[in-house]
Amino acid sequence: MWRLTARRGVHWAWTKVRGRTVGARRRAELEEQFAIRTAEDVAAELGEMKGAAMKLGQMVGFVTDGLPPAAQEAFAQLQQDVPPMAPSLAEQVVVDELGDRPERLFLDWDPVPVAAASIGQVHRAVMPDGRRVAVKVQYPGVDQAIRNDLDHAERLYGLFSAFTLSGIDAHALVDELRARMGDELDYRHEAAAQAAFAERYRGHPFVRVPAVVPERSGRRVLTSEWVDGATFSELLADGSPAEHQHVGEVLFRFAQGSLHEHREFNGDPHPGNYRFHDDGTVTFLDFGLVKRMSDGEYASLVPIIDNVLGSDAPGLVRAMEVAGFLHAGHGLDPERVLRTVSAPYVAYVPDEYTFTPEYTRDAMTSLLDVRGPYADVLAALDMPPSFVLLDRVVWGLSSMLGRLHARNRWRGILVEYLHGTPPVTELGRAEDEWRRRRRGA
Repeated sequence: MWRLTARRGVHWAWTKVRGRTVGARRRAELEEQFAIRTAEDVAAELGEMKGAAMKLGQMVGFVTDGLPPAAQEAFAQLQQDVPPMAPSLAEQVVVDELGDRPERLFLDWDPVPVAAASIGQVHRAVMPDGRRVAVKVQYPGVDQAIRNDLDHAERLYGLFSAFTLSGIDAHALVDELRARMGDELDYRHEAAAQAAFAERYRGHPFVRVPAVVPERSGRRVLTSEWVDGATFSELLADGSPAEHQHVGEVLFRFAQGSLHEHREFNGDPHPGNYRFHDDGTVTFLDFGLVKRMSDGEYASLVPIIDNVLGSDAPGLVRAMEVAGFLHAGHGLDPERVLRTVSAPYVAYVPDEYTFTPEYTRDAMTSLLDVRGPYADVLAALDMPPSFVLLDRVVWGLSSMLGRLHARNRWRGILVEYLHGTPPVTELGRAEDEWRRRRRGA
């Protein structure tokens, strides 16, 4: 990491010196090239490191909308396509966890992984009864490596601050990472969360969750139903505008329904965790980073949203003080607080709104501009660690909706889940009918 920092520092110094001798247009080109090279360098290094450092890189991937497209692509590769471990290492983990070699446990086992990420990689296999399954195998030793990383939190604070924007609360994010990754390292927790989501959405009209295969799962191996389908990039390239609108609403409804109806949500909303099907359904993958909100945490969240939607500045400040976002005695003008923190809610003010990449970039830039007109408000804000992953979901989802150019009655849909108002779209009515059937079953 020190070598990486040194390389980036030298490159930045060269860019600044060179920029003084050229015109504004060339200077902008040099700075864009610096951003791209930095993103590629950081993604490559973190991809090789695996563990906590790579997880941090994935967690900041949702704040890249303001970067050049090539830099965004570098971080996207970090989320979806990183170097795998050797087949023999993966097979030994299976033996240690499940008691036998993959060739004896499965009718067919592909030693070449189909995906590799920060903690483990996924292999395609076939069960003895013919079911096609995905087998996620944890990298050997990664659990101890991550625990060692997390035991040195101060190093992680500095590392994370060096590679993200200055307005992000590095301490809060790292503290939440430490709390969540203990569960993520034990695939039994993920299996339980995935099974709970699968049961929760059983028979749902547009949400699918793969079933877990418990007899082929353990602490470092997780086997679940194999799912075919288009990836997010394939959907963007080949899907029709109508399909993009439909998918945008499905993603939004899954996030809001999970949070407001079940107080539990998947904190890893990057594009690699979805598969899209011709019948309009969407499969949701990877439940290793699930956050459960306590009743008290959720009760403190709802008034904040309601007061932003209602443009009630004094009420918003009181709600933020109760939730811990603002400390007593801050002395801030409530109207300035409202204008500052309402950026993520612009889409929920009009009856209809179209998300765009520019919206996500501009909204995030305003919240991260610590030298801008609302610097005093940003300096006073203190995000409680329990809300960090929710913030990540908000921005990750907004980024995907922006890339889909999704237009809908977002305010009406949000209020459906917040306060149980009648559904405002066909998908909402289909979901409401599904709930009624389940209650009557």
